[in-house]
Amino acid sequence: MLAQRSRRTAVFLAWAGVFTPVSGFHKFYLGQPFWGALYLLLSWTQIPRVACAIEGFLLMTQPADAFGAIDVPAKEAKAGLDPKQINALAGALRELDTLRQEGLISELEFEQKRRLLLDQVT
Repeated sequence: MLAQRSRRTAVFLAWAGVFTPVSGFHKFYLGQPFWGALYLLLSWTQIPRVACAIEGFLLMTQPADAFGAIDVPAKEAKAGLDPKQINALAGALRELDTLRQEGLISELEFEQKRRLLLDQVT
C-alpha cells in the first residue's frame, strides 16, 4: 500500500532548505531523488535555497487536489493491481531467480522470462 505524503511535511522540508546549509530533502520526500541529489550537490550555492523558497510557496498555495496529483509517481498511479497477482508474480520471479542461481537456466533465459512476466503487469 502506498503511503500518502503530507503537504504540510513537504512544505516544511522545502522551507527548511531555505534556512539550513543543505537543501532538497523535500524532493526526496516527494519521490524525486534526482532533483534531491542535485539540490544537495548545489547546496554550497544559493540556487537551491531560492528554489526551495519558491517551491515552498507553491506547495503552500496550490490546491489540495493538485498536490495529490504529484503525490503518486506515474508508475504507481497505474490501475491498482490485485495483491494476489502481485504475490504470484513475486513468487514466479523468485523461482526464476533460484533456477538462474542454481545454473539450470542461463542469464539470457532468465532475462527473457523475467521480461515476459513483467510485461504481463504493464
